Amino acid sequence: MLKKITFLLGLLLLSQAVLAEVKIGVVNIPLLMANSPQAAAAKKRMEKEFAPKEKQLVALGKSIRKLEEKLSRDGLTMSEKEKRNLEHDIISKRRDAQRAQQEFKEDLGIRRNEELGKMQKRIREAVKALAAEGKYDLLLTEGVIHASENVDVTSKVQEKLALIP
Repeated sequence: MLKKITFLLGLLLLSQAVLAEVKIGVVNIPLLMANSPQAAAAKKRMEKEFAPKEKQLVALGKSIRKLEEKLSRDGLTMSEKEKRNLEHDIISKRRDAQRAQQEFKEDLGIRRNEELGKMQKRIREAVKALAAEGKYDLLLTEGVIHASENVDVTSKVQEKLALIP
């Protein structure tokens, strides 16, 4: 019995010594995605890239509204043929606008996913660099309900991320 107690006590002391040497950190990835300089730069690039197409869509919407206003304002005084042609033109422009808007959304989604992939790669690089430099045994990113400031290394990863082009 004394041997068992001694063995268990030794095992307990050994496990506590091992636990004391384990270095754990937690990284808040959504915060990094939102606050990194790369995310801000990507957002600006995308706005610049998609602004002309968005302006075209807005202009197309305005032209459709003008035609609709013309139809409602002058529809009673127009000949049947003019009215039919105008209605056909409105329907055709609406279809074009819907197609253009759908293409815009798809293109925007594709570019957003590309930028997201680049960001995720940069974050992984920064996390790996921090883990190697800080000699972390374990870095957690998701599924953490609570992490004290002692183990939250998000700000350190953000500093690393700022150094990555």
